[in-house]
Amino acid sequence: MVNIRDLDPSASPLDYYGAELRRLREEAKLKQGELGGIVFCTASLIGQIETARKVPTREFSERVDAALGTGGVFSRLVGLVLRSQLPTWFQPYAEMEAKASYISTYQAQMVYGLLQTEAYARAVLATGLPDNLDESVAACLERQRILRRERPPMIWVVLDEAALYRPIGGVQVMRNQLTHLLGLRKSRWVQVQVLPFEAGEHASLIGSFNALRFDDDPDLVYTEDLISGHMTANPDTVKEAALRYAHVQAAALSVEDSAALIARVMEERYGHHPAPCERAVA
Repeated sequence: MVNIRDLDPSASPLDYYGAELRRLREEAKLKQGELGGIVFCTASLIGQIETARKVPTREFSERVDAALGTGGVFSRLVGLVLRSQLPTWFQPYAEMEAKASYISTYQAQMVYGLLQTEAYARAVLATGLPDNLDESVAACLERQRILRRERPPMIWVVLDEAALYRPIGGVQVMRNQLTHLLGLRKSRWVQVQVLPFEAGEHASLIGSFNALRFDDDPDLVYTEDLISGHMTANPDTVKEAALRYAHVQAAALSVEDSAALIARVMEERYGHHPAPCERAVA
């Protein structure tokens, strides 16, 4: 049965995507099942996406672009759609993160979102008991696309040693996550340090925070509490965050010694034979 539902294209990126998919499909004189056959999915899935009941993937969007000869319309639009699946309070930060030229972060509890594997991100997101876990994971994966740009941002991460030991997702997920962190040594754009337990009290005991630097805009500092995020360009706050981050970096192990610690934890706590790294995430 054909899915028919009137959409307001201005209601959301998902509604706009669905309306455009229906318009261009009908313009090509294809039924939902015929387009589904071309892009290797069911007519039902086409109908669900056209009626904004299902979030499209990037792979689906690329196939539809090829099938309908759109010149990449849906591949460009799907980024907005997936970003709209992030929590409302997080979306402004994600938009600024995508524009940043330099990102520095201290993470006290877990691996930074841009460096998470898909399975690790799924385990993290599941703790919030979301109704749309698959869509949330896809949104995190989309967020990580900034790392694959021709000119990605420089990212400097300080992880508390606790993040290496907390078994998020289980042994296999952690083994793959730490393998992924070690693999990032090949990138000149990402540097990872570990703040060891032996550092004791340090300048950011209050918790995690991110600092964003831009080519043409003021620096920003981002923090989170239990239910929301907070972003500010207040000069005093930015200066205080920079000072604290400098102290945290100074107390952390070097990049090389950090990699050695990550490898040791991976072998001693999560087994000696890491499985092939999963696709990296958001």
